[in-house]
Amino acid sequence: MAIGAVANSTLLLSSKPNHLSFSLTKTSPFLSLLSPRLRRFLSVSSLSADHHNLRDFGDGDGVGISSQGSKTLLKGMTYPDLEKWVYSHGYRPGQAMMLWKRMYGNNIWAQHVDELEGLNKDFKKMLNENAEFEALTLKEIRTASDGTRKILFTLDDGLVIETVVIPCDRGRTTVCVSSQVGCAMNCQFCYTGRMGLRRHLTAAEIAEQAVSARRLLTNEVGSITNVVFMGMGEPLHNIDNVIKAADIMVDEQGLQFSPRKVTVSTSGLVPQLKRFLHESNCALAVSLNATTDEVRNWIMPINRKYKLDLLLQTLREELHLKKNYKVLFEYVMLEGINDSDGDAERLIELVKGIPCKINLISFNPHSGSFFRPTKEERMIEFRNTIARAGLTVLLRLSRGDDQMAACGQLGKPGTIQAPLLRVPQQFQMEIGGSS
Repeated sequence: MAIGAVANSTLLLSSKPNHLSFSLTKTSPFLSLLSPRLRRFLSVSSLSADHHNLRDFGDGDGVGISSQGSKTLLKGMTYPDLEKWVYSHGYRPGQAMMLWKRMYGNNIWAQHVDELEGLNKDFKKMLNENAEFEALTLKEIRTASDGTRKILFTLDDGLVIETVVIPCDRGRTTVCVSSQVGCAMNCQFCYTGRMGLRRHLTAAEIAEQAVSARRLLTNEVGSITNVVFMGMGEPLHNIDNVIKAADIMVDEQGLQFSPRKVTVSTSGLVPQLKRFLHESNCALAVSLNATTDEVRNWIMPINRKYKLDLLLQTLREELHLKKNYKVLFEYVMLEGINDSDGDAERLIELVKGIPCKINLISFNPHSGSFFRPTKEERMIEFRNTIARAGLTVLLRLSRGDDQMAACGQLGKPGTIQAPLLRVPQQFQMEIGGSS
């Protein structure tokens, strides 16, 4: 965990020039997970840019107040919201639907008024005066050797987020969207976690990533059919905006993604997970990554609050109420840490009674990491053990890692980073050897 927190903790951006302030409430249930050094750091009420360069806190050209002036950013609205807004300006609901289809459907993906062909002249004039269409500004597109594209977007406040488009030979192309700038979870194997949390993304900033991916790359990679919320950030830490953005993505008159092809991933925030399963029909992925609390407490600090038993029992109870619904368990394989025969057997026991698929993911190295990826032969043995138990298990190998576009590689930590946590004694020789 770093510059940001869960539940009652907040990150505040001051409106004063060259001034960045943090507020961490003493009642935060996640406060105890911080190292003493980081608790002292976050107890400082404000940090002057004269003494702390804003670039120390991650990628971006500075921190400011996001503003569209007096104009309304339409990409942050669900269709009912847009219909009400259009009606409030004196126009009928039919105009709202025509506008919606031009923003999200009909292969138009409009980003300004000039692209709204076929709309009433007066309606377009009203939109020009009152509406804003772009939530993101394209900064750069990087192409990996395997065809994966990493898109860098600049936000209104100068911060930068990353979106990944992953083509597939089987005709399925996936866009991996970010939900936060950085992340507060501090998973020890994740490069994004080194950043800490800069801020949540708005619903408009999330939805626009899918819109822009289609607009920019459809001609190159074909139809983008799937969305995964597996980019920068913990999606369920920003649950309001994530659910809203997902609703926009699956709208049948708009982007038209199937709810089962929009997958929201979480490290295991149990209350938010329950809410998501109640309010959304989209798919759920849970990053498990360990089979004991001791290991998971270390590599995924959120486990110190929501233990494995609580997380998995919650899934058993909630999925019992949802028909034909399976959770995807993600398991990043770390050599010598979580890839033993014992881990495979424990994993089989842990997921009993939960309708699920298991995705074994190759760890993607990055600077500062002391973990190593499990060898492919060992991953296959691990997979076969689980498959023999009758479970559906898949291998997911790296995509885009030569451009830092692979799972766990997004973002750009600054000089002030989230802390590395104490290595359990039984792994100290393993980690010592790799470092």
